[in-house]
Amino acid sequence: MADFPNAFAPDQRSDVIERLFGSVCDRVKCTDQKRQVLEELIELAVELAREGREGRKVGTLFVFGDHEAVLERSRPLLLDPLKGHDRDLLHVSRADLRETIKELSQLDGGFVVDHEGFFHSAARYINVEISGSESFGLGLGTRHAAGSSITAQTKAVAIVVSQSSVVRVYAKGELVAEIIPELYLMSRDRLFARDAKINNVPEFGLAIAVSDEGIGTDDGPRAGVTSLGARSAV
Repeated sequence: MADFPNAFAPDQRSDVIERLFGSVCDRVKCTDQKRQVLEELIELAVELAREGREGRKVGTLFVFGDHEAVLERSRPLLLDPLKGHDRDLLHVSRADLRETIKELSQLDGGFVVDHEGFFHSAARYINVEISGSESFGLGLGTRHAAGSSITAQTKAVAIVVSQSSVVRVYAKGELVAEIIPELYLMSRDRLFARDAKINNVPEFGLAIAVSDEGIGTDDGPRAGVTSLGARSAV
């Protein structure tokens, strides 16, 4: 199995990340400006899913873009460990920050990241408004409900790391991609993404399933989302 992208030289790393996760960005229809940041976040999520932390699996949530609207629809679970730091220290491309984020992923709640790739908050409690329009997959739990709901209400994209080592991407309330350790994908029946096209990447031990239904994020929140009783999720 090949080394993961962070082991490559900088000029090779961006090409490897694009080859791995470019199809996810295509499906989300993010702008060129956001594409590199989204790929970096997905890479970080996959590293977390593969490595865990302190010898155990972890689950977390990254909410990317439209950060002001996301902050309005969430609240801190504890004193924010990222608050008060210089903005330049909080970019997803920084190796020291990525290790900090991996450590903080053990806390309940999710991370809020702006469209330029700067982290604004950690351990954030995301409000969930359930309606008939979100599709997060029954049985996937509250992180996935939070990712589906917040992307239905805002222009954000959500990246959910499951303790089962699967990474799922949501846009406009819909599950658009799943990134799965290859050995877990025994059949399509285990996929939640609808009509998914599967790209096996054996050299990295991954299978990347992208929904065949195009979903954009730049034309605003999905219409018709009404609360059936607001909940919160971590």
